[in-house]
Formats: sequence, structure tokens, C-alpha cells
Amino acid sequence: MKLSLGFSPCPNDTFIFDALIHHKIDTEGLEFEVYYDDVETLNQKAFRNELDITKLSFHAFAYAVNNYVLLDAGSALGFGVGPLLISRKDISGFVPEDIGEVRETELGTYQKVDLAPILSELKIGIPGKFTTANFLLSLFLPNAKHKEERLFSTIEDAVINQEIDLGLIIHENRFTYQEKGLRKIIDLGEFWEQLTGCPIPLGGIVIKRSLAKDVQLKVNRVLRKSVEYAFANPKSGLEFIRSHAQAMDEEVMYKHIDLYVNKYSIDLGAEGRKAVELLFQKALEKGVIPSSDQHIFLT
Repeated sequence: MKLSLGFSPCPNDTFIFDALIHHKIDTEGLEFEVYYDDVETLNQKAFRNELDITKLSFHAFAYAVNNYVLLDAGSALGFGVGPLLISRKDISGFVPEDIGEVRETELGTYQKVDLAPILSELKIGIPGKFTTANFLLSLFLPNAKHKEERLFSTIEDAVINQEIDLGLIIHENRFTYQEKGLRKIIDLGEFWEQLTGCPIPLGGIVIKRSLAKDVQLKVNRVLRKSVEYAFANPKSGLEFIRSHAQAMDEEVMYKHIDLYVNKYSIDLGAEGRKAVELLFQKALEKGVIPSSDQHIFLT
């Protein structure tokens, strides 16, 4: 049986799927037609119900939940893995002098001086409307007025070139923004963790509800085996990972993988499921996702 499969060219996804698509494990008779796209393109494909199996952001999943169900394997959750809001200058550069001293390193200070109205007036580059990154930004700045959607890999340069005031960065850009002279305004992963105490759910792997249950379970099994193989043989997929990475050296690639691939990628478990459910709950409370009676999880 051949299934269409979409995931990003980022190291965390190529690391996870290498063994599966290259038959380094027993795929139980399954074959895969692979599509490589950035996460927002994958989100849009999910909205159109195009792929049998796909990576998507958890924010987008709320809009595709009637057609897809979440696998236990393959998700990206964790602590210290959230998107960053960055700028060319430190946060005090956006604050009128009469507000007083601002310290960049403490979230509580942001709240005390009420920077939200100031930052909400600035032009912010986001990696896609339906990314989990944008959802977290909406929690932090619910009244942000000037968001611009951009390909995630172009946001740093847009900040440098002053096309936008702030940039919401994800993936490997976490490791490169400081080299380019950019500054962190806030780590939205830390913001979520302080708010909830849970790991931040970034993206997951979903499969069409219309497929037979035994096929869904088979895909979940082989994906778990693929992740386990990758952990047991971390350099096995090096050339494949490198071929899709954006001129990334090996050290940065594996930093990226270490950040986003962990125990939740093997199996969500109770803690991972709780985090996903909480994300949906918060999003519903804010009115940023539609309600649904569909169950989220495959098993």
C-alpha cells in the first residue's frame, strides 16, 4: 500500500523519517510518496485534505481535526523549544523614556511595565497564520495589529533590513539570530511553560480519518520504529539530513535535532497528551480555533 506523506526538510523531521522512507526498518508493506514543504505549506495542504499523512502545527490541527487524527509518534513537544520574538534592538528601544527601566531577561518585568500595547503597534513578521508560533504570539500579544506572513527562513533578514520591527522565529533560526546581531525580546516557549507548566506542543504527525483503522495503527507503529531507529543510530541519516538542511553545519543540525526530537517523539504519553489538550483548551478560550466533537488522538 502506498501513502502520501508530507514533512518539512528541517533536520528534526528528516531525522525522524529517514529510517521509514529508506526502509531501514520493516514498514510492514507500506510505501510512501514523500513531499517536502515548510510547515505553513503543509498546514494548507492539510486544510485541503491532500495528504494521507502529514506533519502540521498543532494550531493548524485544530482546523483539520475533522479529517485527520493525531498519531502517538512523531510529535515535536518540549521545554525550551518555543519560538522567539526578536528585533534589531533590545526591548528598551521600543519603550518611551517615561515608562522607566526595562530588563530583558524577566517575563514579570514585561508585564509590570505593560509593554503589550507598545509591541502590539509594531510590524511583526510571522512564519504563518496557522503556526503554533503565531498562536503563542497571540497569547502574549492578543491585540497585535500588524502581522505579516513570511517564509520562516526569511524573517531574520527582514528584521535586519528593517522591513519589519519584530520577527517571530522558529526552527534553526534559534541558533543563528545572535550571530546576525539580533536580540531576543521574549522566548514564547518559556512564556507558555510559566503559564501552564507543560511542554509546548509545536507540531505533530496526523493521518486521514478515512483510512482503515488497521492502516492508521500500522503507520503509527512504523513511525515509532523509525524514531527509535534514529535514536539508536543518530548518524545513519546524516547525508539525507544534510541534503535538505539549509547550508547548516553538522553541529547546528544536531543541536536542532536535540531540541525538537525527544521522548514525546517516540510516544506522546500522558504528559504530552495533556499539553496538547491544554493548547486546544487555551485556543478555544481565546476564540482562535473552532470547536469540534472529534477525538484528537488515534488511540
